[in-house]
Amino acid sequence: MRNYINIVSNDELDHIMNEKLSVVYISRNGCSVCHALLPKIQHVMENYPAVVFGHILADDYEEVAGKLTIFTVPVILVFSEGKELFRDARFIRVEEFRETLDKMTALL
Repeated sequence: MRNYINIVSNDELDHIMNEKLSVVYISRNGCSVCHALLPKIQHVMENYPAVVFGHILADDYEEVAGKLTIFTVPVILVFSEGKELFRDARFIRVEEFRETLDKMTALL
């Protein structure tokens, strides 16, 4: 399973957002959907070693909700050089996420 970078501050988030292509997964401790989905996302990310993969536990980094306008969890965000390219929340379709990454990695 692909490891991720734990993001706990604005500086760390800004750094990851400014990479060529990055994925940020946001969850909370008490969210059973978040915990069930994370291993699936980690499995998808194994196929994209060049994409930076970060995880935010919103319980530990509460400012993330305001910074990224997050209203629910889980959330997957894809960034390229500081710009948000993709967002999916709550009912995340893993296959759609995989197809999106395929397209983005082909373009970059």
